[in-house]
Amino acid sequence: MSLYEVRIDALQGGPANLAQYRGKAVLVVNVASKCGLTRQYAELEQLQQKYAARGFTVLGVPCNQFAAEEPGTPEEIAAFCSSTYGVTFPLTEKVEVNGPRRHPLYAKLVRTADADGHKGDIRWNFEKFLIAPDGTVAARFSPQTTPDSYEVVEALEEILPA
Repeated sequence: MSLYEVRIDALQGGPANLAQYRGKAVLVVNVASKCGLTRQYAELEQLQQKYAARGFTVLGVPCNQFAAEEPGTPEEIAAFCSSTYGVTFPLTEKVEVNGPRRHPLYAKLVRTADADGHKGDIRWNFEKFLIAPDGTVAARFSPQTTPDSYEVVEALEEILPA
């Protein structure tokens, strides 16, 4: 099964339909509203605005597994992201990214190592996976690597479809 066939719901309900991203570059990020790294929402939105017309999207995946930093309901998460950071990129349902209830999307993603060789469990909120237009994982970035860092932007520009 490819990443495009993984079933996950949108934050507000209904299927998120990952197949719609076939042929695009996607940055999948497990997000949280009450984390020290939450300010990365602003940088994620800047990437979204800068590269959307070139076949790119951020896909935010809320997760409450790290110090309960995403306790909100779908409505609260959507309102926070919109009013605080002006988020326009899509958000999925809240999922678990580690452990026995790890979502199938993350079961696939965590097989990829980052530049330091880390693979396996997600370390914290805002870990990032760059998906190439063909659905392969092109890169993995630690939570502390900011979305506007040279490493992320360079990797993204290398795989942009347009």
